[in-house]
Order: sequence, then structure tokens, then C-alpha cells
Amino acid sequence: MCFHSHHTANAQALKNRLKVSFQEELKFTPSNEVNGFTHPYLPIVTNEEPDALQLYQWGLLPQWAKDEKFQQNTLNAKLETIAEKPSFKAVEFQRCLIPATGFYEWKWLDGKGKSKEKYLIQVENSPIFCFAGLWSKWIDPLSGILRGTYTILTTEANPLMAEIHNSKKRMPVILDISAEEEWLLGKNPPKITTQLIAESLEPPMQFSLF
Repeated sequence: MCFHSHHTANAQALKNRLKVSFQEELKFTPSNEVNGFTHPYLPIVTNEEPDALQLYQWGLLPQWAKDEKFQQNTLNAKLETIAEKPSFKAVEFQRCLIPATGFYEWKWLDGKGKSKEKYLIQVENSPIFCFAGLWSKWIDPLSGILRGTYTILTTEANPLMAEIHNSKKRMPVILDISAEEEWLLGKNPPKITTQLIAESLEPPMQFSLF
């Protein structure tokens, strides 16, 4: 799964990388670690407005959600089941790119996960990459405010991530840079990069997958 991400690229770097505008860039602050359970607003590119970064809230709220507590369950969506799950099937083709500079995962060192080792995972030779995601717009029934929200898609772990995320063996869908536009504007399955590198934050060690 993906609940903690790394967003150290500033607004100008994101605009240059994705070749888009960013009207709300003054509201965005880069961060070394973002906790999805705080439901932050982060820049994404939607297929509704493919030429602009917009600040959407992490944790997808379908139109029928009664309140924002629903977001606790929708930080991630399994790629294999989005067409079946009520939370996601209505927005199956409301696609987005979620730029990031990395994400964090914890390796269980014992059977119950009481001892864990933290890893930062990035894409080799790609300081900024994009998660594949889905987006939605939700009207807060209390305030009447329209809120943009999103979820990060996940898939079965590749060998590197299966070694690290050894409890659930899942990983976020990280798009190959050549396939970002195809994912955003098409209906084909995502082309996933395999060029991941992982750094253990305690103690230092590295793994690569080619």
C-alpha cells in the first residue's frame, strides 16, 4: 500500500517536469514526508484539466459519501478491483497523475510487525515520477464547498517491493514516464516502471531491481 509519500520537488520543478501551469502554487509546500491519514492537499493533474496542476485532497470521496470520515478507507485503491468497488467504479476513468519524489514503506522483521525497518523508495534516474490515481469531486453537505479528492492505485508487488513490503506484498502503481499521457487521457491499463531503488533509513543499505 502507499500511505506515506515524499514530496520534495518545488512548484517550479513540478511545472517544468509535467509541462503544466499551477495556479495554486503558493499554497503548496514541499515536504520530506506526507502522512496520507492527515488527508493533505497535494498537486495532481486530472484528465479533466490535463494542462494544470491542482491541489486535491488525498483520500477519495465518492459523490455519495455522507461525510469525510470515508476518506480513511480510500487513500489507496486496488487496480485489480476498481471496476467492482462502489467507491471507485463510478470514477474508473477519472484518471490523474500524482507527482512525487518517493514513498515510504516498512519491512516487517518479525511475524507480527512489532519490529520494522523503514525504507524510502524512489525511481532511478527520475527525481520526479507519477503515481497513477483516480479523482472525484465531493460536495460537503455541511458547508456546501466542492472538494477535489483522489486515491493512489496499488498493484501486486514486484520482487523488490515484495521483499520490503513483506506483509501485504503490494505497491503503488508508478507510471513509466513514457506512458503518463497515455494513462491520463486513455483507457488502457497503466504501464508500470520497474526501475525502483530502495534505501533503508536504519541501517543504511540499498537494493536495486533491473
